[in-house]
Order: sequence, then C-alpha cells, then structure tokens
Amino acid sequence: MNQTDDADQELARRLDRALHELPLRHAPPTLESRVFGELARRVALPWWRQSFACWPGYARTLFFAICVALNGMVFAGGAWIVAGAGSMPAWHQASAVAAAAAALSGSMVRAIPPAWFYEGAAVAAVLYALLFALGATAYRTLWVDLRELP
Repeated sequence: MNQTDDADQELARRLDRALHELPLRHAPPTLESRVFGELARRVALPWWRQSFACWPGYARTLFFAICVALNGMVFAGGAWIVAGAGSMPAWHQASAVAAAAAALSGSMVRAIPPAWFYEGAAVAAVLYALLFALGATAYRTLWVDLRELP
C-alpha cells in the first residue's frame, strides 16, 4: 500500500471513531408521527397520483406513445401552417419547411465571424478549468478539515 491509502484508512478510522462517540439523537414525537403519517398517505395514493417511476409499465408506455404522437402532430401542423396548405402534399410541405429552416440556420452560422467561435471556445475552456480548480480547492479544504478530526 502506498502512503495515500494509509492516510485514507487512518482518516476513515478517525471519522468512524468520532461518529460512534456522538450520542444517539431521537426525533421529537410530533415529528415522528407526522413523518409516518405522510408516508402512509403517499402509499395510499392511486398510481396516477404518484411519481412517473411508480406507474405500471403499460401506463408509462401508453403515456410515452401519446406524447410522441402529439409531438408529431404539433410539428406537422406547424409545418402545414407555415407552408401555406397549398397544393403540395403534407410531406413535401414539411420537408420544404425543414429545408428552409436548415438554410436559414446555415446562413446565420456563416454570418458569425470565425474569431467569435474561437473566442467562445477559449472562454468555455477557461470556465471549465475554473470549475475544476474550484472543485479541487473545495476538496482539499474539506480533506484538510476532516484530517484534523480527533
């Protein structure tokens, strides 16, 4: 084992000893009864009032299928309205709208000077480095505080 592993194990032993020496704390009776009452109330809720993860599989699948169908209808309807509901079939209208949107976004990207992209990438890199520096500083500060425990 290296010195870092030994220091980690020693820290774990100190922390374990310090936590075991703390007295046990009991929740106030009013808090305990309120918590158990809320848990019982949540268990008694019907499945559609619980979180999505608690729904049965068939209900989640049906909900997802309905959302996909509605999303498709919204996009198709928007494309149909934008295209003008002319003599073209709906599929051609939608593809024409998509092509126009792609051409517009491409021309907007080409209008941005290349230096702005490089400057944006440089700013993102600096912010990313700052994120790691702050994380390392916070970790080291916490590590030093934990190592000083009795």
